Amino acid sequence: MWFFSKKPKEGIYVFNTKGREKQLFEPVKTGEVRMYTCGPTVYDVAHIGNLRAALFPDIVRRVFEYAGYKVKSVINVTDFGHLAADDETSEDKMTIALRREDLPLTLENMKIVAEKFTQIFLSDMAALNAKPALAYPRASDHVAGMIAYIQMLLDKGYAYKTSDGIYFDTVKFPEYGCLGGSVSAEHSRIGVSEEKHDPRDFSLWKNDDRGWDSPWQKGFPGWHIECVAMATRYLGKSFDIHAGGVDLIPIHHNNEIAEAEAANGKSYARYWLHNEFLTIDGHKVSKSLGNTVSLQQIRDRGIHPVALRYWFLTGHYRSLMNFTWEAVQGAHTALNRAQKMFADLKGTGVVSEAYKKKFDEVIFDDFNTPEAIATLWELLKDSSVEESVKRATVLTFDKVLGLGFGNTRSRMKSSKVSVEEELPEDIQELVKERETARAEKNYARADEIRAAAGAAGYTIEDGPEGPIVKKTTGIDAQ
Repeated sequence: MWFFSKKPKEGIYVFNTKGREKQLFEPVKTGEVRMYTCGPTVYDVAHIGNLRAALFPDIVRRVFEYAGYKVKSVINVTDFGHLAADDETSEDKMTIALRREDLPLTLENMKIVAEKFTQIFLSDMAALNAKPALAYPRASDHVAGMIAYIQMLLDKGYAYKTSDGIYFDTVKFPEYGCLGGSVSAEHSRIGVSEEKHDPRDFSLWKNDDRGWDSPWQKGFPGWHIECVAMATRYLGKSFDIHAGGVDLIPIHHNNEIAEAEAANGKSYARYWLHNEFLTIDGHKVSKSLGNTVSLQQIRDRGIHPVALRYWFLTGHYRSLMNFTWEAVQGAHTALNRAQKMFADLKGTGVVSEAYKKKFDEVIFDDFNTPEAIATLWELLKDSSVEESVKRATVLTFDKVLGLGFGNTRSRMKSSKVSVEEELPEDIQELVKERETARAEKNYARADEIRAAAGAAGYTIEDGPEGPIVKKTTGIDAQ
């Protein structure tokens, strides 16, 4: 059952791509926020550009939870491609992954490779102090739902068959392209057909004997219908927020809206939030250019993952950020300094209303994390604020920032959990969530959480009286 302990904060403004303006957030259902995020295509290790995009919904979630909302966050995992022609011109990432791993092009092998990189992604997110989403649905588990949507679009006259599959008829949907962007003929990752009615029409289904069975012919669903099926399966036909990178605006998200609203006859997502790109030394991040940086490479330089989170927070999500090693090293140094200043604070006090007001004003204004970080530093340096008050206020801010202040004093509250030392709050949350998953017999989810804890340096073992948690690494956020 969902519940919240206080009335949600009024006056949260978000920049809605649909309309291209800041708008007062008004939920579909009072007290709840339902959010879907286009997650990774798990064909390789995520680079820091991917991680910035993946961390954004964590900030959004934390802000709304801080304001008193109950947040239902879903992040999808694209774990299959279309098994395109075996040549280097194919843009299908999962096919490229199988070629790289020297595996035959089969659905079974896609699943194996995808799960490998899914676990690495989840581990990276845990290391960045991202809260686990309610669900990480795999596209391959929802093909039946995609087929059902395609049949619905056919029945309603929004789709048509060709010799190579099924296409969405964009002319039949007058609001097509409502998010803006450069709408072109390049609308499908699974091929172009000369039988298309309009250059903008995009593929819903691609015939291929190596794919899934369907009422029409064996094949693969289009990319866009994947997200529609998963988002509505977990959040309902209408929900609050759809998030993703700016690159998804012109094609993927415009196509999602067309599919969902044509099929269901109602508004899909109310607010569309998009984060900007990340560059490295002024250049676009691209595996083909060989200039990507992974979280492991950050660690190899002796930089804690949470320092990368801190650096991300110093840029607004709608602003381009340029990664340099000097910048992230500076973030590491700054975070260490802030945590040492916090560690010296003594006493248990009340939150400073003046500083909380400053913090709320910026964080509720389209998630302005750079100003929130500035407010944190202003507080830490303010000698006129009592230590106990300063400490309580920093901990309150950290509910949004997620930088790990106070972790060294955290303890597991459940007597059924055996630990060798004090545990950070994020690990406590993982252990508790895993116990809930096990109680619900959701063992796949329990395994995901165990992997996330392992990446953060903690093992979770099941003992006769409950979970046993042990630290396995010397990494310390301070």
